[in-house]
Amino acid sequence: MKRIQKLPDHLVNQIAAGEVVERPASALKEILENSLDAGADRISVDLAQGGIKLIRVTDNGGGIAAADLPLALDRHATSKIGSLDDLENVATLGFRGEGLASVASVSRLTLTSRPHDAEHAHQIVAIDGTLHPVEPAAHAPGTSVEIVDLYFNTPARRKFLKSENTEYAHCEATFERIALAHPQVEFILRHNGKVVWRLPQQSLAERVGALLGKDFVEASLPIDTGAAGLTLSGFVASPTYSKASRDAQYFYVNGRFVRDKIAQHALRQAYRDVLHHDRHPAYALFFTLDPANVDVNVHPTKIEVRFRESQGIHQFLFHSVHKALASTTAGASPAVTLDGPADNDAAVAANVGRNEDTLAAFGTAAAAARAGDSPQRMPFQQPRYEQQAMPLHVAREAIGGYQRQFAGLREEERDLTPDVSSTPFGSATIGNPPIGSALPTPLAAANLAALPDASDGIPPLGFALAQLHGVYILSQCEDGLIVVDMHAAHERIVYERLKNALEADVIPMQPLLLPVSFAADRFEVATAHEHGAEMQRLGIELAPLSPTQIAVRGVPVWLQDGNPVELARAVLKDVREIGLSQVLTERRNELLATMACHGAVRANRQLTLTEMNALLRDMEATERSGQCNHGRPTWSRLSMRDLDNLFMRGR
Repeated sequence: MKRIQKLPDHLVNQIAAGEVVERPASALKEILENSLDAGADRISVDLAQGGIKLIRVTDNGGGIAAADLPLALDRHATSKIGSLDDLENVATLGFRGEGLASVASVSRLTLTSRPHDAEHAHQIVAIDGTLHPVEPAAHAPGTSVEIVDLYFNTPARRKFLKSENTEYAHCEATFERIALAHPQVEFILRHNGKVVWRLPQQSLAERVGALLGKDFVEASLPIDTGAAGLTLSGFVASPTYSKASRDAQYFYVNGRFVRDKIAQHALRQAYRDVLHHDRHPAYALFFTLDPANVDVNVHPTKIEVRFRESQGIHQFLFHSVHKALASTTAGASPAVTLDGPADNDAAVAANVGRNEDTLAAFGTAAAAARAGDSPQRMPFQQPRYEQQAMPLHVAREAIGGYQRQFAGLREEERDLTPDVSSTPFGSATIGNPPIGSALPTPLAAANLAALPDASDGIPPLGFALAQLHGVYILSQCEDGLIVVDMHAAHERIVYERLKNALEADVIPMQPLLLPVSFAADRFEVATAHEHGAEMQRLGIELAPLSPTQIAVRGVPVWLQDGNPVELARAVLKDVREIGLSQVLTERRNELLATMACHGAVRANRQLTLTEMNALLRDMEATERSGQCNHGRPTWSRLSMRDLDNLFMRGR
């Protein structure tokens, strides 16, 4: 048996390189973090052959003294920590002092640096881990690290590298992650001599828009919350901007990009009510806390962290994002817009090589509102919207045709409906009378007033025009056309009402004038016997009539127009399989979503204008009404610009 022996330092460095320097992107990450720790505000990156042939990073940071250059390439030599207390309060991106030493052991590395108070620069060259003497050099204040022929001396390791394009993609992803978290720093990336990214110093919204796209920012909600020494800022995309993968998820802890299971679970839970099951949320979030409360020394590449109070962190992240998503209502304008002149190259962060069409997309970002600054929209606070005469007298013939087509459908209901102009919208809800309304008679051209601005009374989702194939509601808003999926929208409204009612301990019940009975199996009858009284908290009253029959005597008031048998079967199934106590706690939202789906207005039901407008007003007053319970969008907008482009107007 071989005896234990101490490994030479060069071999130790090469072993460490296997953990720290997995590929060129890993080496690039180590050097960029060193530049940021040195206080640089301008960093230039040059790559060749995907980083395999060349990685050069130049910055204008504090620089390294000539006497310290050999130490910079020595293992576990660093200026960032000096004691255990420093290690437990790491405030820098790097701290181990092994990154450069590991890279130098598997490449030809040249380190050139000049402190700002030095007359000239010095450089040191390391080839295969062997250090050459320090020599004078020409260099501006700052530091330059050049890595040539990565893994040239370890062929077995080099053969595991992928193609040039794949390795470059990893390098670019690393560059983007670091640049995203430091908008105050100017970044330039070149590959094979071609400028790919040129990112000036800019605001966070502009940097996020440059790297993740203008569409991401305008589909996102700004977050800026804090509590008990914890702060969370950044952007969370609306559920309709969800992705098929997790590629658009950027989470930073004290400026460090990490993938943490606690954070991922908290953010996923925050989206649970509004995200489709096979989609993933998109976000760029920056979480800050006391460095003493997070351990960053738990992974070789520092991609993972460990929180000391993980449960509190989970709750803070969940409630911060959940609150931001709950504040959205249908028809709301983008929370952040990036507008700017088309030729404003100087103020634009542009992906020169890949997204040339976005060079002029960004300018000054609107100030991001704090998450809790806007007051909650309550139904009783909604302004009274009254539909004005539309300036479309040329369409009177079409409106008359609509009247003739549906004139005989609901004569009795129409007679019972009060005048629309005297009834506040929202008092007539779907499923509750009054439910009919005669279409307004077209006014004479002289009496047609101009459509008012939003400030004059047009609600965000506008006023209903018609119903399309019994599925969609068409509405005219201030700047175009709104299309609403009426079933999905009503499903969200009912779901939110059920949740709020259950939080108040009981869902109001509507007794049925004629109870509905249905054939049930013995398990359903046993469940109704055992949990019948407790199920009344859900607004459902069931009475077993026989070993094979159950009567439905009451349903939630908002589901009275649904199918009571389907609703009863769905609730009995969940209660039998999971248990009532768990249904009312852990699985409560899933059950309420099922109930709302059964009670929502169905497709192919003809709605009157009163009902359509009532639905639109309810959407505007309901949290998360932009998505149904399954995460699908409930409405979409076609602006006048979109319509003009569709018909090529002005070309």
